[in-house]
Amino acid sequence: MTQPFVRSTMPKPVDVEAGKTYWWCRCGLSKAQPFCDGSHAGTDLAPLEYQAMESTRIWFCGCKKTLKEPLCDGSHKALEAGNLAQL
Repeated sequence: MTQPFVRSTMPKPVDVEAGKTYWWCRCGLSKAQPFCDGSHAGTDLAPLEYQAMESTRIWFCGCKKTLKEPLCDGSHKALEAGNLAQL
C-alpha cells in the first residue's frame, strides 16, 4: 500500500496539549483516527510525529491528501465535490 485510504472527507478537531507528542495516521487504516493505532503495519506509510508547541485546538487532516501534513489544508473539498483529479 503506497496510497492512503481516505478515512474521512472532513478534518478532525483536536485539543492538543503543549509539549505532548501526537502520532498522526498517514495510511488512513487506523480505527483511532486521526491518530495511529499500528494498522499501517505491512504498508509503506508510517505515522507522522506532531509535537504540540502550545495548548490549542488544531484540525488534523482526515482525507490524508493534505500538503501540510498533518494539518488540514482544505484538500478534502475536492474529494467532497468528487473531483479526485485535482488531488
